[in-house]
Amino acid sequence: MPLPDHGVLMALDLGTARVGVAACDSGRVLAYPVEVIPASVCLPERVKALIDEYGAVALIIGNPLTLDGNKGIAATKIADQARTLALQVGVPIWLVDERMTSAQAHKLLRETGRNAKTARGVVDAQAAVGILESVLHALENGRPIGQELKTEDANGRP
Repeated sequence: MPLPDHGVLMALDLGTARVGVAACDSGRVLAYPVEVIPASVCLPERVKALIDEYGAVALIIGNPLTLDGNKGIAATKIADQARTLALQVGVPIWLVDERMTSAQAHKLLRETGRNAKTARGVVDAQAAVGILESVLHALENGRPIGQELKTEDANGRP
């Protein structure tokens, strides 16, 4: 399913301890942090609830490619998590290159006076904002945004 032309997009920065969540307005002008989901929460249920609450039409998930642009162990793990989410969220999922978004989020938060301890819970949501901003810029400039997650079973059925 292609990325819908209009509507709210939601982004996730999937981590082992926390998941950062961001969304944009329906005009796709402004990306903003939504929340940080602790690892102890049932992720598919919480993400589905947020998609419903915000009326998101697609889910963007940061894909941690290696610095040379290849898939590594982390990207394979994220793709597996994304497939699990796809079974429950009911919107198209896109995997988008997220190289350096966490580092950029840490830098931005340091510039606003936060140290590592006070930024811990915020940096994940800010990284999700960075992922979503990269998508918004790509869409605005007619560039590809990443790849749509394909969820097919062994027989080729969705």
